[in-house]
Amino acid sequence: MEIFFKERGFGHLIGFGKRPAMIIIDFINAFTDPSSPLGSELQNELKATVRLLTIFRKMKCPIYFTSVAYEDTNFKDAGLWALKQEGIKVLKSGSNEVLIDSRLNRRRSEAIIMKKFASAFFGTDLNSRLVFENIDTLVITGCTTSGCVRATAVDGLQNGYRCMIVKEAVGDRAISAHNQSLFDLNAKYADVISVKEAIQYMESLKTQNSLIPSRGNKGR
Repeated sequence: MEIFFKERGFGHLIGFGKRPAMIIIDFINAFTDPSSPLGSELQNELKATVRLLTIFRKMKCPIYFTSVAYEDTNFKDAGLWALKQEGIKVLKSGSNEVLIDSRLNRRRSEAIIMKKFASAFFGTDLNSRLVFENIDTLVITGCTTSGCVRATAVDGLQNGYRCMIVKEAVGDRAISAHNQSLFDLNAKYADVISVKEAIQYMESLKTQNSLIPSRGNKGR
């Protein structure tokens, strides 16, 4: 299968840019609690994400969390998605289920992008935030690999961002869905990288002092 794709020119590297942001997709209680209808065991993926958060925070690079929440009592704001999967009904606005997992120790300065559907770009202000910060590279972690991570990476590419999926820091409910999605993402939409590669990239930016100042910091 891999040879078939390589022979046809799939899977070339996009490569890193010079101004990264970290996007943590839906590491909220509803998804990280295995007892939840939407949940699975993601302890290792959370630990890998914490490693990356540490260096992003140290280097003062933009960090964005995402969550999914619905205000309408009949889940009309979920559209047809509410018909497709019952578990979505635990994602009530203001509930514990839609809060960021406390193991990530989110800081107040780190934005939460609230969404209704899979992609972190769809119906949100994420793109305008990234443009304001001069971002060209998205280091993506979170869940699920086959759902919201994939959708965000596809939209990220379509909006002109270099999407880097950190393989140890993304997870899914089924290993088959996880592995197939990583293969497909790497073939067509993103670079699938390791935590080590992500850290080396960040360290190289620090060494080269090559981070582009964000527009939000100009004149301050």
